[in-house]
Amino acid sequence: MAYTSSDLSVLAYANNFTLWHYTTIDAAVTTAGYFDKAVDMIRVNDLIIANVDTDGVPATTFYVVTGNDGSSVTIAAYV
Repeated sequence: MAYTSSDLSVLAYANNFTLWHYTTIDAAVTTAGYFDKAVDMIRVNDLIIANVDTDGVPATTFYVVTGNDGSSVTIAAYV
């Protein structure tokens, strides 16, 4: 499955920081290039609350945006 822009929404924005929510039937959103289509919106250190695998075994994970070089976005589980 691929990233769907309509499934990404802003929960809060302040001081150049955005808290995002993303929901998907995908089981893993950490695959390389998953959020690349949102490269113009998502910034390093933004947080994404992701509800994944919503049609299987749903899980919620917090992710931090660890990289955005203008063409690709990388995320990691927030710990």
